[in-house]
Amino acid sequence: MDKQQLSKDILKLVGGEENIDQVTHCMTRLRFNLNDNKKADKATLKNTPGVMGVMENGGQFQVIIGNDVPVVYNALVGNMSKSPDAKPAASSGTSKKKNPLSAVFDFISGVFTPILPAITGAGMLKGIVALLLTFGWIDATSSTYIILSAIGDGAFYFLPIILGISTARKLGSNMYIGAAIGASVMHPTITALLAPGENVSFIGLPVVAATYASSVIPILIAIWLASYVEKAIDKVTHASLKLIVVPTVTLLIIVPVMMIAVGPLGVIIGNGLTDGINWLFNNAGLFAGLLVGGAFSLLIITGMHYALVPIMIGSIATLGYDYLIPLMMMANFAQAGSALGVSLKSKNKQIKSLSASTGVTALMGITEPAMYGVNMRFKKPFVAALIGAAISGAFVSFFQTKAYVIGGLAGLSGIPMIIGPTFVYALIGIIVAVVVSAILTYILGFEDVPEAVPAAEPTTPAATTSASAVTAVEETKALDQDVFSPITGEVKSLSEVPDPAFSEEIMGKGFAIQPSEGRVVSPINGTVFSLSKSGHAIGLVSDDGAEMLIHIGIDTVKLKGQFFSPKVQAGAKVAVGDVLMEFDREEIEKAGYTTITPVIITNMHQYNSIESAGRTTIKEKELLFTAKA
Repeated sequence: MDKQQLSKDILKLVGGEENIDQVTHCMTRLRFNLNDNKKADKATLKNTPGVMGVMENGGQFQVIIGNDVPVVYNALVGNMSKSPDAKPAASSGTSKKKNPLSAVFDFISGVFTPILPAITGAGMLKGIVALLLTFGWIDATSSTYIILSAIGDGAFYFLPIILGISTARKLGSNMYIGAAIGASVMHPTITALLAPGENVSFIGLPVVAATYASSVIPILIAIWLASYVEKAIDKVTHASLKLIVVPTVTLLIIVPVMMIAVGPLGVIIGNGLTDGINWLFNNAGLFAGLLVGGAFSLLIITGMHYALVPIMIGSIATLGYDYLIPLMMMANFAQAGSALGVSLKSKNKQIKSLSASTGVTALMGITEPAMYGVNMRFKKPFVAALIGAAISGAFVSFFQTKAYVIGGLAGLSGIPMIIGPTFVYALIGIIVAVVVSAILTYILGFEDVPEAVPAAEPTTPAATTSASAVTAVEETKALDQDVFSPITGEVKSLSEVPDPAFSEEIMGKGFAIQPSEGRVVSPINGTVFSLSKSGHAIGLVSDDGAEMLIHIGIDTVKLKGQFFSPKVQAGAKVAVGDVLMEFDREEIEKAGYTTITPVIITNMHQYNSIESAGRTTIKEKELLFTAKA
C-alpha cells in the first residue's frame, strides 16, 4: 500500500490542513484535534484502503491505521506546511467547543500518550527484574540488581518531572518550566523537609507533608495552574524582559502553591480514587470484574480508559499493586480470541488471513486492528469478545489477581506486569478470555464474506483482444518525466537531508540541492497546485501527471513566511524556468536553519525508478533527474 498516497487521502478527508489544529499518533491511531469535526468526511475515510476505522472521542478525531501509523504520520506531516506540534491557535467563534467530560479525556490522553514509551520501558524492566529475582537468577544485594532496579524505578520516581513536561506541552505552555516545577518538589532537600512529623512553613503559611515521588494528580493540577499564570505574566511583561520575568515569577508562585495547597489536595484525590477502586474489588470482586472487564473494550473505544491511567499508577505507587491492569489484559486477550475465532470460522481466505494476523497482533497487546478491522466489522465477534472479557474478568477479580508494575502492552509482552503471588490466576484468566471468546465467536457465527469469483475469459478473437489490450496499455502508461533544476547550487543525495521524511524517502524520491542563490524556478511544465502559507514549500503537477514537491530548507515553516517572497499563486500555469519563489538564503541560515532543498516526485507509485543526470553542481533549468515510467 502506498503510504504517501494514503496520507494525502487522509489529509484531504479530514478537511484539509486548514482544519487541523494539532495531530499526534499513538501505537495505532492518528489523533487529530480538528477545528471542526463536521468538515471531516468520516464515511469515506472508513472505506479508504489502509484505514481500519474512524472514531471521535475525548474531543479527538481518530483515524485507526494499525502498525504502519508512524510511517503514515511522517508522510502526513511532510504534506503539511505547519508543524503539527505547534501551539494551538486561539479559539475562534466558529471553533467547536468540547463538553467538560470530553475536554478532561482529551487532556489526560494528550498528557499520557507521549510518556507511555518511558513508563512502559521502565515498567517492563521492573517486571524482568522481578522475574530474575523470583527464580533466583539474581541476588537482591548485588550491584547489578541495584542498578537494574534504579533504571526501572527512575521513570516512576521522577514521574512529576516527566509529567511536568508532557502536561505543559499539552497545554501549550513552556515545557521546561513544567520540568522545573516537577524537579523542585523532587529535590532531595524538599523530600527530607517534608518527612512526616516535621513542622514546615513558607512565609508563615503551613506546608503539609506530602510524598511527590511517583505521584500524578498534584503535578497535573500544578501545571494546569502554571499555564494560566505563565500566560498572564507574559501579557503584562515587556518583550525585552520576558525571558527573565516570566519563568521566575511562574516558579515563585506555582511551587509554593503546589506545596501548600495543590500537593496535599492532589494526594487526597489520588488516594481517594485508589482506595475507592480497591474497596470495590475487595468487597465486590467478582461483580466488579464482570462489569469492568466486560466494559473495558468499550472504554477503549471511547478513550475513557485514559482516565484510569492515573489510578493505575497511583495504586502501584502507594499499594504496590493494581486491580485494573489485569482486567485490561483480559479485554485485549478476548479481542484476540474473537479474531482467531473468525479465522477458524470464515471460508474466505483473505478474511482468514486478516483475522489470524490481527488476532496474533492482539495477543501482543495491540488490539485496534483486530477490534476495528475484524470483530466490530462482523459485529457478533465483538459481542463474543465482550462476554469473554466479562467472564475472564470475573474470574481474575474473584481471586483478587493483581499487576505489580506498569510496563509493556496489555498482552503477552506485558506478562512481567502480573508476575507475583496471583500470577497463576492471571494465566488461567488469559486462557479463559481467549478460549471463551473464540468458541462464542464460532457458535454465534457472523455474515461471512464470499470468495471473489474470477472474471470469465473474453471470447473475442485473439487478434482483436490483443489489439485492444495494446491500445489500453498505451492509453494508461505513464510517460518518463524529465525534471530540471529549480535552483542553482550543489546536488545532494536525499540521504543527506536532516529530516527522515526526506532522507528515508517517505515523501517520495528525487534529489536535494544546497542553494548558492536565493531563487526557485519551475522544474517542469505544469501547474502550481499548492503553495504553503509560509512560502517554504511548493507543490507542482506536470502536464504529464508527475506530482512534485520543492521544500526550501528544513523546519523553515517556523519562520512563518519571513525571508520568503512567492512570485506565483496556487493554480498558476508554469513552464520550465518560470520564477516561483525568491528567498533570502543568508538570512535564513543566520536564523539557524539549513537551506538544503529536496526536489522530489511524490507519486512514485506511477514510476519505476529515478535516473540522475550525473551532475554534482547544477544551474537553473539544467536536467536534474528523470523519473522513469
